[in-house]
Parts: sequence; structure tokens; C-alpha cells
Amino acid sequence: MRLPYTPNPPTPSSPTEAAVVARIAARRAPRPLQPLDLTLLHSPPVADGWNAFLGAIRTQTTIPADLRELAISRVAVVNRAWYEWMHHAPLAVAAGVGEAGMAVAKGVGALVLEAEEGPAGLSERQWVVLCFADEMTRNVEVRETTFERLRGLFEEREVVELTATIACYNMVSRFLVALDVGEKNGLGPDAAH
Repeated sequence: MRLPYTPNPPTPSSPTEAAVVARIAARRAPRPLQPLDLTLLHSPPVADGWNAFLGAIRTQTTIPADLRELAISRVAVVNRAWYEWMHHAPLAVAAGVGEAGMAVAKGVGALVLEAEEGPAGLSERQWVVLCFADEMTRNVEVRETTFERLRGLFEEREVVELTATIACYNMVSRFLVALDVGEKNGLGPDAAH
């Protein structure tokens, strides 16, 4: 980590900061505060906003866990955010994504949505979400053909929630990599455990 982590347990300097720590701890429960939390707590207002936003993305959208975690895992690979990969790839597997699907998510080359069917081991929805996440992360702009495939498989709310999830985890990965939170930079997906 390029900065020291804040103390664990945190030492808030005011009741307002104590409330921020309590909200973050409540969202993380039963797990302890994470290195990401201990980095963000250098700025309690930023940590509080981050916690609220990530809480909404993680727990209040209608996106099934397999799709959410595949999208997040793909963002992690494209941005080389191995700390993020370490946390979300196992969640994708737990949500039912098989070994073949995770191998596609872990591939370093750009994913291009051309064929009607995706690679073996992925449903059509999973494949389209991976390609959408890849294009958003690499190019920011998404090709019209990719968006139309996404639009044909998902309701408007789901499209907004998928887009917000991918954008959110691009923010997370850039923060993690810039500060080397969790000391995973340069390791790669197989060593990031």
C-alpha cells in the first residue's frame, strides 16, 4: 500500500466519524473492516459516500449474482485489479459460474461480441454481460451492436443497474490499483489469493 492504513480498529475523532465507521462495519458484518475500508477512512466523508454507493450496487439491484460478479471480475482483469479479482471471482463461482466461464472472464484479450452464441460454459446473458463490461472498461464507449444485444436480453432497469455496477467497479479498481490497496499489484489473477 502506498499510504499507511488507518488504525484497526479505527479511532474516529468525532461522533460523526464514529457513525461513518459504524455504517461501514454494519455493511461489512460479519466480516471485519477490509484494507479498502482502512484506506478510505483517511477521508471519512468519502468513505461514507463510497459505503452507501457500494452498498446499493451490491445489495439493492435486481441483477443476479452470477452476472454481477462476472461483470466485476471482468473489470478486475481488464484493469489488473487483482485485489478486486481475489474478492469477486470466488463470488462468481459461488453464484454458479463454472470453470470454463471463469477462464473466459480471466482472459487478457479483448472480448468481442460477434457470434450469436458465446463460448462454452457461459449462458447468452453471461457472455453479453462480459462483453459489455469489457467494452465499457477498455473503450468507455460501447458499440451499438453490443448494446442492442444487451438491450434485447435485459429490461431497462437491469441495463441501468449493470451499467452502474460496471462503472462503479471501474472506480473501485482504479482506486485499488493507484494506491496498491491489499498489496496485489503486479501479481496476476492466479497469484492474487
